[in-house]
Amino acid sequence: MTLGVFLGSLLGVMALGMPIAFALLFSGVALMIYLDIFDSQIVAQNLINGADNFPLMAIPFFILAGELMNAGGISKRIIQFALALVGHIRGGLGYVAILASILFAGLSGSAVADTAALGAILIPMMVKAGYDRNRSTGLIAAGGIIAPIIPPSIPMIIFGVTSGLSITKLFMAGIVPGLLIGVGLMIAWWAMVRKGRFETYPRRSLKEMMAATKGAIWALLLPLIIVGGLRGGVFTPTEAAVVAAFYALFVGLVVYRELKVTQLYEILVASAKTTSIVMFLAAAAMVSAWLITVANIPAALTDMLGPLVENPLLLLIVINVLVLLVGTAMDLTPTILILTPVLMPVIEQAGIDPIYFGVLFILNNCIGLLTPPVGTVLNVACGVGKIGMEDIMKGVWPFLLVEIVILVLLILFPALVTVPLEWLT
Repeated sequence: MTLGVFLGSLLGVMALGMPIAFALLFSGVALMIYLDIFDSQIVAQNLINGADNFPLMAIPFFILAGELMNAGGISKRIIQFALALVGHIRGGLGYVAILASILFAGLSGSAVADTAALGAILIPMMVKAGYDRNRSTGLIAAGGIIAPIIPPSIPMIIFGVTSGLSITKLFMAGIVPGLLIGVGLMIAWWAMVRKGRFETYPRRSLKEMMAATKGAIWALLLPLIIVGGLRGGVFTPTEAAVVAAFYALFVGLVVYRELKVTQLYEILVASAKTTSIVMFLAAAAMVSAWLITVANIPAALTDMLGPLVENPLLLLIVINVLVLLVGTAMDLTPTILILTPVLMPVIEQAGIDPIYFGVLFILNNCIGLLTPPVGTVLNVACGVGKIGMEDIMKGVWPFLLVEIVILVLLILFPALVTVPLEWLT
């Protein structure tokens, strides 16, 4: 009954259009009233504790780093570098989009930011070169969700804080799955364009390629610094976020000199607005998480899924189908905050590696960003590509199918995540 009260109140107020953060608070209060333990001080205390968390400090700095990179010319040079490498191949701009998505993923950790930055530059170029607008926009959107999987990843920080798992291990475990998605998208793109005729760019000479590499070297070094620093124990994920923000500020102001001091105020304000949304969600989720524990909802869910606990593979399939369905109606961050405290006890009882599950969970939620009606990345891509939701679905579905296939492969073959994780750590 407690599970019904929690889900009923949460879904009910969401259906009425209440913002997710307030819906979480409302469902928490409803559960407290049902359990006859309502106390406004407990709500306030958990709300404050939800935001008062050191690892969460990484989020505003990674968001700031992404804003600084876009304003400082780093994004533009990444695309120029990718063009120099693969722009001359048949369908080259598609490969540029995928390669740039992978490189961008190592810089910002935000699917929405990467989709907007890449789409604004590449979609007009692809349409001009003869590519279908719907399919080009769909490819940019599908590539955008690599960002929350390859480190640094804001969703993995939120998942790590909510579950109590090592954020560094989650970061390392996301590298290979993120690259697999990139390879899968390239194969799908090759199958689509191998017989088409598109405008291509001239093959760059070795001198031109070296110049493009030199221009992008500062941008390319940042992912290496972050991953190397985390693997070597030089800094924590929170400290890595500060390093990324300072690095982006230094490169934009001093090296590329495209970032002006007068722009900093607007960048800081934009970063603060985005951060406030995420942090308020995290704070509100802590109220619900505390009550989920008090009401013993994980135990109730474990009883429901009891027959599946003895079969970890079947349990993973059922949970991932559930998450995939939830992802069509709910955004990534709220899904992580709501489902993590409920699912983790079941995962631990089944003996499933929690880091491995975390990667599957994040990837599944990222796929939800590409599914209507809520799909945040889809909506951003529609705006940037200047097309409607129906049109982008025509273009994105082959790539969405590829990413679901990658998810299934990771479920069937856990070694694709766990073995590379052992190498990287």
